[in-house]
Amino acid sequence: MTQQMAAQHSKISLLLDNMEKVMVGKREAIELSLVALLAEGHVLLEDVPGVGKTMLVRALAKSLDLDFKRIQFTPDLLPSDVTGVSIYNQKEMNFEFRPGPILGNIVLADEINRTSPKTQSALLESMEEKHITVDGVTMKLSQPFFVMATQNPIEYEGTYPLPEAQLDRFLLKLNLGYPSAEEEVLMLERTSMKHPIDTIDPVMQKEELTQLQEDVSQVHVGKNIKEYIVKIVNNTRNHPMFYLGASPRASIALMKASKAYAFIQGRDYVIPDDVKFMAPHVLSHRLLISSEAKFEGKTSTSILEDLVSKTIIPIERG
Repeated sequence: MTQQMAAQHSKISLLLDNMEKVMVGKREAIELSLVALLAEGHVLLEDVPGVGKTMLVRALAKSLDLDFKRIQFTPDLLPSDVTGVSIYNQKEMNFEFRPGPILGNIVLADEINRTSPKTQSALLESMEEKHITVDGVTMKLSQPFFVMATQNPIEYEGTYPLPEAQLDRFLLKLNLGYPSAEEEVLMLERTSMKHPIDTIDPVMQKEELTQLQEDVSQVHVGKNIKEYIVKIVNNTRNHPMFYLGASPRASIALMKASKAYAFIQGRDYVIPDDVKFMAPHVLSHRLLISSEAKFEGKTSTSILEDLVSKTIIPIERG
């Protein structure tokens, strides 16, 4: 590991440790959220209420000293409530743009499936294009720009589930899960006097994060690794238990996520184990399983893990 790489890895470790003061026992989820941020992607966080979805995003924003915005999605939310609106100023005799919460650095889209598809598309367009259009005027979003959307997998009444084309816009899909008994006791101890989120300080500046994102884009991916990624994605399209396989966008997402994960591990090159680890997180929400697979109690993640384990890693020759 070079001296520069060691310094970068030290910064990342400091950031992860800082967030873990708030998120007890969720090191992997913290790492994966950072993978998405460094790969300039976005995260869909699906879990039951009360496991710390909002706190994860807040801890990330505070640790990086970035502008944090929260959008509570409801059935009556309008696209202008997300992007902003132009209001006529009678005193100045002109229209003034009042920016919406999408113009932050880190945006929490809370319960995204509770709003209409029209409002969902306003958010997802911003995520894909990195700009918004209001009254015919296009405005670039501030960088870095990171969206973490949450949805509750239990209550589906009155919701508008995200279609596959929109799910494909998210780099990763994460689940936090319940803490262990020991972790929950530690959590109670930490929150008995003051919430840990109020005690952590920023450990990285915006410019440092932007530089890390640039460094991640330079991580080397060998031809055999690219062939391995394409093999995995192609196998999902031909697998009998998948009704819908992964798209070419999924191949790009898996490569970007593998590069960011390798970088977090202190390497400037990707190895097959990086791809193996990231594949379920990147691909599972992009796949539709067949009715036969559902009847057998299988999930897209379990089928995918089996598929990846049986995919042969190409050997780089020369």
